[in-house]
Amino acid sequence: MPYRSPGAPKGPKSFLKGKPIRYYRPKGSAAVRTLIDDGFQAFNGARLGEACRIYGDKMLARQNNTTIALTIAGAMTPAGLGGCVIELMERGLIDFIISTGANLYHDLHYALNFTLRRGSPFVDDRVLYEEGVIRIYDVLFPAQVLLDTDSFIREFLVASRLEGPVSSAELHEALGRHLLKVRPGCAKYSLVAAAAKCGVPIYTSSPGDSSIGMNIAYHELINRSTLQVDPNKDVNEVCAIIRAAEKNGCVILGGGSPKNFYLQGQPTLWEVYGILKGGNDYFIQITTDSVVWGGLSGATPAEAVSWGKVNPSVLPDTAVVYADSTIAFPLFCEYAVGHKNGRRPRKDLLAKRPALVKALEREARRQIKKRGKANA
Repeated sequence: MPYRSPGAPKGPKSFLKGKPIRYYRPKGSAAVRTLIDDGFQAFNGARLGEACRIYGDKMLARQNNTTIALTIAGAMTPAGLGGCVIELMERGLIDFIISTGANLYHDLHYALNFTLRRGSPFVDDRVLYEEGVIRIYDVLFPAQVLLDTDSFIREFLVASRLEGPVSSAELHEALGRHLLKVRPGCAKYSLVAAAAKCGVPIYTSSPGDSSIGMNIAYHELINRSTLQVDPNKDVNEVCAIIRAAEKNGCVILGGGSPKNFYLQGQPTLWEVYGILKGGNDYFIQITTDSVVWGGLSGATPAEAVSWGKVNPSVLPDTAVVYADSTIAFPLFCEYAVGHKNGRRPRKDLLAKRPALVKALEREARRQIKKRGKANA
C-alpha cells in the first residue's frame, strides 16, 4: 500500500500480541443445557431458553421436517462464531444461509491461515492506522491480511472461469470447492468451504457490499469478465426453497438485510407469484435492536404476521432474544448440539436448486393462468 504501512507493528507499540481468535466448535455441554433450562428463568435469559427449546424440540424434530435458514448480520466470523455455524451444518441442523458478504469474506482469513487476534476497543486508531493494523471493535489484524485475501479472491475468479449471471449460492459453492482443492482440510475452519462440502447454499443479500463484491467489480473492469451476481436468481432460489419446504423456520442473528431477504420470500410467493404458502412456522431472532425505532432489524414476529411472513397461528413458536449474538449464539448452539435432536439428515439443497426453481416456475405459471381465467 503506497499510503500506509503494510502491517507488522514493531516493538512496544505492537497491538498484535493478543491470543489468536479461533473458530469455536460447540460440543453439546450438559452443564450449559442445565444452565439454560434451570438457571435462565426470567427476562432475556428465559427468552434464550425458549429459543433453544423451540429449536431443539420442534424445529429439529424429524417428524416436522423443517427447512431451516440461518441469517447472519454483524461481524460474526471475525469474532470466531464460524465454528458454531460449521457444527450446525455438519449435523444437518441448518439447511441454507443468508449472510452479509463481509462475514463470508472474513471467513476466508481462517481458510487461508491468516491470524486475527484478540485486542482492545480502547486503542488509538490513528496509531493503528500508522502501524497498518485493522480493527473490528476488539478484533485486530494486519492490513496485509486484506490485501492477501483480495489477491486470493481475484486468483479464484480467474481460475473459476465463471462468466455471465450466477446466483450468489453458485458463486459461493465455486469458491468453497476451490478452497477445498487448494487448502485441503479447511472445511474444519471455514464455513464457506464447509457449506460446499455439506451441500448448504449460501446467499448474500447485498453482493456488492463486501470485499468479495469489490473484487468481482475489479474482475469485470480489469479482466473484462462478464461475471455478475444476479439478485433475481437469488430471490427465485430462496422462494423455491421456501415453497418446497414442508415447514419453514429461521434463526436470525442480528437482523439487517439478510433477515429481510429471507423473510421476503413468503410475501414474494403470495404477493407476486400468487402462491399461498402461509408464512413461516418457526421464528427465532437474537438481536440488540429494539422494535421502537421502526427498523426491520427490530421488527417482531408479530409485526411480520401482517406481511404474511409468519403464520399467525404459530406465534407461540417464535422467540426474540435481546442479547449480543457473540454471547447468546454459542450457548444456543451448545444446547442444540447436546439435544436429542442434535443431528438430522442433510437436505443437500445446493444440488436441488435448479429443480426447485423449475417447480416454482411451473406453479407460478399455473397461478397466472388461473388468475387469467378468473378475470376473463
